[in-house]
Amino acid sequence: HQAMWIAHVACFMAFLVMLPVTMLRHMFTSPLNMYLKDRERPKGAMRALPDLMEAEDIETIGASVIEDFTWKQLLDTDSCTMCGRCTAVCPAHATGKPLDPREIVLKTGEVMAATGEHGTVSPPIGVDTEITVSANNLFERISNEELWSCTSCRACDENCPVNIEILDKILDMRRYLTLMESDFPNELGGAFRGMENNANPWNMDNSERANWAADVDVEIVDPSDPFQHEYLYWVGCAGSFDDKNQKVSEATTKLLKRAGVDFAILGASEMCTGDSARRSGNEYLFQMLASENVNNLNEMGVQKIVTQCPHCFNTLKNEYPQYGGNWEVIHHTQFLEELVESGALDLSEAKLDERIVYHDSCYLGRHNDVYMSPRNVIGNLSGVEIVEAPRNGTKGMCCGAGGARMWMEETIGTKVNDERSEELINTGASRIATACPFCYVMIDDGVKGKGFEEDQVKVADISIHLVEALEAADADTVIAD
Repeated sequence: HQAMWIAHVACFMAFLVMLPVTMLRHMFTSPLNMYLKDRERPKGAMRALPDLMEAEDIETIGASVIEDFTWKQLLDTDSCTMCGRCTAVCPAHATGKPLDPREIVLKTGEVMAATGEHGTVSPPIGVDTEITVSANNLFERISNEELWSCTSCRACDENCPVNIEILDKILDMRRYLTLMESDFPNELGGAFRGMENNANPWNMDNSERANWAADVDVEIVDPSDPFQHEYLYWVGCAGSFDDKNQKVSEATTKLLKRAGVDFAILGASEMCTGDSARRSGNEYLFQMLASENVNNLNEMGVQKIVTQCPHCFNTLKNEYPQYGGNWEVIHHTQFLEELVESGALDLSEAKLDERIVYHDSCYLGRHNDVYMSPRNVIGNLSGVEIVEAPRNGTKGMCCGAGGARMWMEETIGTKVNDERSEELINTGASRIATACPFCYVMIDDGVKGKGFEEDQVKVADISIHLVEALEAADADTVIAD
């Protein structure tokens, strides 16, 4: 008995000694990391920075050394269990890109261990203890190619069992590369110039922003006048300038008018929300656009905003409050669901004898937890058979355009939209429903790239599917009469 007691004590003491320096560490750090999660910041929002147009004492923007990260970001590195769930769901990694989310966490830990502020410290669990880091520099271990491969889909964060925020680290390092080093993919330069000079990444003349509305009767308001309508319909850059998404704007307008909604648009006074600028690290450009938009909307007295773009939705709803913009913001799929449930939008006669698969938008789903509204709207159509792709909901596959990837060439590995499109096609669906302008473009291109024409597999925003079903029902009613 005495020998067993001594052995027990020895094992227990050895366990205590091993805790700080082995993978057993996460038994304590992981629960602590989960408890200390930032619950005030919406998960779709990036960390706020000071006003860059006013601040004069900011020496560094973003993160290039360990000290640039917050204590919570560093605690993440000690909390990783190396389970690999983040890597398993990463669309960039799955399609042969250099990004491995788990490695971002572990490499950050390696640099912290090798060049701690107070000298070398014990390494986080599972890291390479033999590395040599000549300076406290994250970019000695993390390559630019890894960072720019990220689509900001948030699959890594959403599927981490211990609430490690990997995306924050990637975007903070992008901020440093873009604003401190001017080191970003060449293609982004055109999008930056477009947003800066013409308030849209397409670099189209912003006076043409409402040209899509020529065939629909929609009121365009003057920002110098008080806003007299219940809702502002925020069309977005894609809905204003992209050929495919202009049809979404028309369809959404028809549905809102059919439901008797009191709304108007800004037309040429609307500016890009700056989502792509912020996700690509250009915080200065983002703040410039945000300041203009917030001032305009607040001066007009806007209270409620409907968007068709999840990126605009996320920015207006979750990030503009950082700069004084506090409105009721709703995505058009959520609004359409409300209109159908209230009876304002009658779909009782609308019918589509089709098999439809819905592609989850990352910025609507994982960034804002909107998964069922789009499905519920489609489900109100008679004759529809809804099928699901293998990767859906929180584990949905990205289209490949988020994180400003919309404006960058994809030259490494398989194209993300090609892999996702093939997965959607394999469901046997005759129609693919989207709820995001970027997803619409990427999935439609992917489906056509697989050799499918529109009469075989039709890709369109949910609003277009609804309008087609309603117009078909209206035509049948006329014939019957």
